[in-house]
Amino acid sequence: MKRRNRGQIRIIEAFLAVLIIFSSFAVSANLSAPQKRTKQDGLASVGLQTLVELDSQGTLGRYIDERNWSALRDALDLALPTGLTFNLTVYNERMQQVNTDIVSNGGPTSQDVTHIEYVVASRGLIFHWYIIHLYLSVAS
Repeated sequence: MKRRNRGQIRIIEAFLAVLIIFSSFAVSANLSAPQKRTKQDGLASVGLQTLVELDSQGTLGRYIDERNWSALRDALDLALPTGLTFNLTVYNERMQQVNTDIVSNGGPTSQDVTHIEYVVASRGLIFHWYIIHLYLSVAS
Protein backbone atom coordinates (compact mmCIF):
# COMPACT_ATOMS: atom_id res chain seq x y z
CA MET A 1 0.00 0.00 0.00
CA LYS A 2 2.87 2.42 0.73
CA ARG A 3 4.38 1.85 -2.70
CA ARG A 4 1.10 2.77 -4.42
CA ASN A 5 0.77 6.09 -2.50
CA ARG A 6 4.38 7.10 -3.03
CA GLY A 7 3.68 8.80 -6.38
CA GLN A 8 0.67 10.67 -5.01
CA ILE A 9 2.69 11.99 -2.07
CA ARG A 10 5.45 13.22 -4.41
CA ILE A 11 2.88 15.05 -6.55
CA ILE A 12 1.39 16.73 -3.45
CA GLU A 13 4.89 17.60 -2.25
CA ALA A 14 5.77 19.20 -5.63
CA PHE A 15 2.47 21.12 -5.65
CA LEU A 16 3.15 22.51 -2.15
CA ALA A 17 6.70 23.50 -3.13
CA VAL A 18 5.42 25.41 -6.18
CA LEU A 19 2.74 27.05 -4.02
CA ILE A 20 5.35 28.18 -1.46
CA ILE A 21 7.64 29.59 -4.15
CA PHE A 22 4.89 31.60 -5.87
CA SER A 23 3.52 32.89 -2.57
CA SER A 24 7.00 34.08 -1.58
CA PHE A 25 7.21 36.03 -4.86
CA ALA A 26 3.83 37.59 -4.20
CA VAL A 27 4.73 38.59 -0.65
CA SER A 28 8.15 40.00 -1.62
CA ALA A 29 6.60 42.12 -4.40
CA ASN A 30 4.22 43.69 -1.87
CA LEU A 31 6.98 44.37 0.63
CA SER A 32 9.18 46.29 -1.79
CA ALA A 33 6.48 48.76 -2.96
CA PRO A 34 6.17 50.94 0.20
CA GLN A 35 9.87 51.89 0.12
CA LYS A 36 9.24 54.36 -2.71
CA ARG A 37 6.50 56.05 -0.70
CA THR A 38 8.78 56.27 2.34
CA LYS A 39 11.36 58.10 0.22
CA GLN A 40 8.76 60.65 -0.86
CA ASP A 41 7.49 61.03 2.70
CA GLY A 42 11.05 61.69 3.81
CA LEU A 43 11.47 64.41 1.18
CA ALA A 44 8.17 66.00 2.18
CA SER A 45 9.21 65.96 5.81
CA VAL A 46 12.56 67.59 5.05
CA GLY A 47 10.93 70.26 2.89
CA LEU A 48 8.20 71.05 5.38
CA GLN A 49 10.68 71.20 8.26
CA THR A 50 12.86 73.61 6.27
CA LEU A 51 9.92 75.91 5.53
CA VAL A 52 8.79 75.82 9.16
CA GLU A 53 12.30 76.70 10.33
CA LEU A 54 12.59 79.64 7.95
CA ASP A 55 9.09 80.79 8.91
CA SER A 56 9.77 80.55 12.65
CA GLN A 57 12.68 82.95 12.26
CA GLY A 58 10.49 85.33 10.24
CA THR A 59 12.80 85.31 7.25
CA LEU A 60 10.41 83.54 4.90
CA GLY A 61 7.66 86.18 5.11
CA ARG A 62 10.19 89.02 5.11
CA TYR A 63 11.89 87.80 1.93
CA ILE A 64 8.54 87.47 0.20
CA ASP A 65 7.34 90.91 1.33
CA GLU A 66 10.60 92.48 0.15
CA ARG A 67 10.48 90.44 -3.10
CA ASN A 68 14.05 89.36 -2.35
CA TRP A 69 14.03 86.17 -4.40
CA SER A 70 17.79 85.70 -4.53
CA ALA A 71 18.01 85.78 -0.70
CA LEU A 72 15.13 83.30 -0.49
CA ARG A 73 16.88 81.02 -2.99
CA ASP A 74 20.13 81.23 -1.02
CA ALA A 75 18.34 80.55 2.30
CA LEU A 76 16.66 77.45 0.87
CA ASP A 77 19.90 76.30 -0.69
CA LEU A 78 21.63 76.52 2.69
CA ALA A 79 18.78 75.03 4.71
CA LEU A 80 18.04 72.02 2.49
CA PRO A 81 20.42 69.06 2.49
CA THR A 82 22.97 68.76 -0.28
CA GLY A 83 21.76 66.65 -3.17
CA LEU A 84 18.20 68.01 -3.27
CA THR A 85 16.92 70.16 -6.08
CA PHE A 86 14.05 72.54 -5.39
CA ASN A 87 11.67 74.83 -7.20
CA LEU A 88 9.58 77.30 -5.21
CA THR A 89 6.58 79.32 -6.36
CA VAL A 90 4.77 81.91 -4.22
CA TYR A 91 1.09 82.79 -4.68
CA ASN A 92 -0.94 85.54 -3.03
CA GLU A 93 -4.41 85.16 -1.51
CA ARG A 94 -5.99 85.44 -5.00
CA MET A 95 -3.74 82.58 -6.25
CA GLN A 96 -1.74 84.91 -8.48
CA GLN A 97 1.94 84.15 -8.79
CA VAL A 98 3.98 86.62 -6.76
CA ASN A 99 7.57 85.71 -7.58
CA THR A 100 8.80 87.20 -10.82
CA ASP A 101 12.18 85.49 -10.67
CA ILE A 102 12.76 81.76 -10.64
CA VAL A 103 13.45 80.48 -7.13
CA SER A 104 15.24 77.23 -7.91
CA ASN A 105 18.61 75.55 -7.73
CA GLY A 106 18.09 73.53 -10.90
CA GLY A 107 15.43 71.43 -12.49
CA PRO A 108 14.29 68.08 -11.15
CA THR A 109 16.77 65.40 -12.11
CA SER A 110 14.57 62.43 -11.24
CA GLN A 111 10.97 61.51 -11.78
CA ASP A 112 10.30 61.29 -8.03
CA VAL A 113 9.18 64.84 -7.28
CA THR A 114 7.58 65.73 -3.97
CA HIS A 115 5.18 68.65 -3.63
CA ILE A 116 4.81 70.63 -0.40
CA GLU A 117 2.20 73.33 0.06
CA TYR A 118 2.77 75.80 2.89
CA VAL A 119 0.90 78.91 4.03
CA VAL A 120 2.96 81.78 5.43
CA ALA A 121 1.87 85.11 6.88
CA SER A 122 4.05 88.19 6.82
CA ARG A 123 4.99 89.87 10.07
CA GLY A 124 4.89 93.41 8.75
CA LEU A 125 2.53 96.24 9.66
CA ILE A 126 0.20 95.26 6.82
CA PHE A 127 -1.06 91.69 6.98
CA HIS A 128 -0.36 89.55 3.92
CA TRP A 129 -0.49 85.80 3.55
CA TYR A 130 1.01 83.67 0.84
CA ILE A 131 0.77 80.11 -0.39
CA ILE A 132 4.10 78.48 -1.14
CA HIS A 133 4.49 75.53 -3.47
CA LEU A 134 7.82 73.79 -3.00
CA TYR A 135 8.86 70.96 -5.29
CA LEU A 136 11.74 68.74 -4.17
CA SER A 137 13.60 65.94 -5.90
CA VAL A 138 16.80 64.04 -5.27
CA ALA A 139 19.63 65.02 -7.60
CA SER A 140 21.09 62.04 -9.40
